[in-house]
Amino acid sequence: MARYFDVHPQDPQPRSIGQVAALLRENALIAYPTDSCYALGFVLDNPTGAERVRRLRNLDDKHHFTLVCSDFAQLGQFVQLDNAAFRAIKAATPGPYTFILPATKEVPRRLAHPKKRTVGVRIPDHPVVRALLGEFTEPLVSSTLLLPEAEEPMTQGWQIKEELDQAVDAVVDGGDCGTEPTTVVDWSSGYPQVVRVGAGDPSRFE
Repeated sequence: MARYFDVHPQDPQPRSIGQVAALLRENALIAYPTDSCYALGFVLDNPTGAERVRRLRNLDDKHHFTLVCSDFAQLGQFVQLDNAAFRAIKAATPGPYTFILPATKEVPRRLAHPKKRTVGVRIPDHPVVRALLGEFTEPLVSSTLLLPEAEEPMTQGWQIKEELDQAVDAVVDGGDCGTEPTTVVDWSSGYPQVVRVGAGDPSRFE
């Protein structure tokens, strides 16, 4: 049965954030709000998190997980950036964008694309996520909370709690954060290619 945390979307209660962080350190899988839509999240060294998300969302091993980073310096530890990518991504973050880039050795093999060795990265602009990231020195691993057969993500924390009560360990309800996932830009070939149009303006990468 999932723990339920009702947090203020702009000024999340430190006690609740601390309790969620403690669960994450115990390898919990959580549902939480972002600046694009709700997502599933777990810590980088969680040995079962990726497989739980794949089962829940019915994904194959080619799914790109996203490392949710606190700042640009942290992002740079986990992906390889050339000068053009560095400038463009720095200008677009924080915000509702996910960038697919070659992974560094800091990324566990189970989280990178099995053939390309790429991974998604983003820096969100949402007070709840930023408060959570402040509890850790490494990124959280994330995936959009879009269930099989669903046309769009769920937007209400109570609904997520009812639907996923046995599938996740905690639900962080930060209010409605919309149904649009991030705009995804694949930069793994050395130039930007918009592969999903979402909440971020894609025109700056086209």
